[in-house]
Amino acid sequence: MKKFMSYLMFSSLLLVALSFTSCQEEFEELPGEDSQEAILASSSTAQLIKRTSSKDGSYDNIVDGASCFAINFPYVVNVNGLDININAVEDLKLIKQIFNEVEVDDDILEIIFPIQITLSDYTEITINSKEQLRERVEECIEGGDDDDIECIDFVYPIVVYSFDINLQQTGNVTVENDMQLRRYFAERGDDDLLSFDFPITLELYDDTKVSVSNNAELANAIETAKSKCDEDDDDDYDDDFTQERLEEYLVACPWLVNEVIRANVDNTGQYFDYVMNFTEDGNVVMKDRVGNSLMGTWSTRIGENRVLLKLEFEALADFDLEWFVYDLEDGKIKLYAGEGEKIIMKKACGVVDNTPDTLREILKECSWVIKKVKLNNEDVDRLLGYEFSFHAEGVVTLSSESSISEGTWAITTNAQGRLVMAITMGDEPGVSFEWLLSDLRDKRLKFNIEDSNYELILERVCDNNSDDGDVAEIRNILMGGEWMIAKYTEGDNDETQDYAAFTFAFQAELAVNVTTGETGPTYPGLWRIIRDSEGELKCYLNFGLATAMQDLMDDWKIVSVTNSRIELKDISGDNTTEILVFEKK
Repeated sequence: MKKFMSYLMFSSLLLVALSFTSCQEEFEELPGEDSQEAILASSSTAQLIKRTSSKDGSYDNIVDGASCFAINFPYVVNVNGLDININAVEDLKLIKQIFNEVEVDDDILEIIFPIQITLSDYTEITINSKEQLRERVEECIEGGDDDDIECIDFVYPIVVYSFDINLQQTGNVTVENDMQLRRYFAERGDDDLLSFDFPITLELYDDTKVSVSNNAELANAIETAKSKCDEDDDDDYDDDFTQERLEEYLVACPWLVNEVIRANVDNTGQYFDYVMNFTEDGNVVMKDRVGNSLMGTWSTRIGENRVLLKLEFEALADFDLEWFVYDLEDGKIKLYAGEGEKIIMKKACGVVDNTPDTLREILKECSWVIKKVKLNNEDVDRLLGYEFSFHAEGVVTLSSESSISEGTWAITTNAQGRLVMAITMGDEPGVSFEWLLSDLRDKRLKFNIEDSNYELILERVCDNNSDDGDVAEIRNILMGGEWMIAKYTEGDNDETQDYAAFTFAFQAELAVNVTTGETGPTYPGLWRIIRDSEGELKCYLNFGLATAMQDLMDDWKIVSVTNSRIELKDISGDNTTEILVFEKK
């Protein structure tokens, strides 16, 4: 590489640089773009370099709620009563999974102290309590100390040179990562002169690489890229989002009221599934379940480093308040106004004011597998994995591995403008309802009835996932012989021995047969392998009403697969982790 050695021609520039004051521009005046020159360690270019090499603390915001530091592994958190060991970034996904899979809106996460955190300059600090952590979080608001640049990165290794006042090289160091570069600049005095062994390479957020030949090009590359990507500092779980983002979020879709608590009184039943439409002119229309419209206004502001949403209705006192927006999950907004004051709303894009033809065409495209049926707050496990096929002329079939039921279906809208799927299945009353569409996604549909204790969730399956190589391979492995349960644990309880005599034979056409010895009972059932709407591989097991098999009936997440061993996992409604391992006999 071309060494950075000649600076005598810039002696006049150096004199200016050494007298550099607070009047400097966004980044310093530099010679022609073909030149190479030293920079002060306190210069704006150096600040850009330090921000680009700072520790990014946003990846664990789901735990600490702060982007300008990260918690050091390993540590332990308690999520909705369940202790989780966090040993790597991958383990953070389990927290989100628990939040998503467990139908609890009051998600609780507690950190087990003490912990160590790493600041943006890679300083490590021990935190002994929730109060100490909160103090650090309050110092770390967006636009304040959280100034790291994540949209562009250095490609290492890089050689950095130091110079004396006479522009004589005094040393060089090879840095291998962001931490070494950040610390190197932090250890320099304000008047120290530095530069790189050019050219150096940087990588943009879209994996594009750019080469720079001097400090001017370096500063320009960072300055140009720093705001070009979403740094995801909010992680959808903390309060680190902008007023503008909230406003865009509100007007993008209608919203379904999911929970209302005022003065510690749960008023959800009164308002459940009311529809709110926010418009850009500051008006909001609330529609009740019979279609009556209630008019109001909305506005937002920033207060105490928080985003606030003010709602004003003449006839809706339970909503008429200024709310702190404390969570923007995927598809949800949570509002808080003090102890015992809370509103939760769910996004309803495609659910409200959509045409029935849209839903009809979606349903007819593929088959739909039942992930969940809940009637009067009780899960109907005997329908798990059954498959709906919606045909023309209003005909619908519901099939398992051994039976097919036929009925009728129709799509209409109710007084609120919400889509409704009416199913009549004479010999299967568990699905024969007028289901309100509450969530519309590419591969998943969720329905309920006005009483939230009734719920239907369907996963899309096209051509039985035959084009998914992983699905086909797992099916072939399971059908390649007989299997036994090598492990079944429910929380801390090891119940493997209860299934020691069981032999599983996974057969074609979704049938699985379980035997318990030569003279023992047999349990026929349904099995299927699919890739669900979240991209996860799932193994459905359903043995109907067989009491001995109830604990094994679930849509299990496939954790690992070999030709002789398959490990499955599930987190149940009470946060209990279940592990099921099959091994080939």
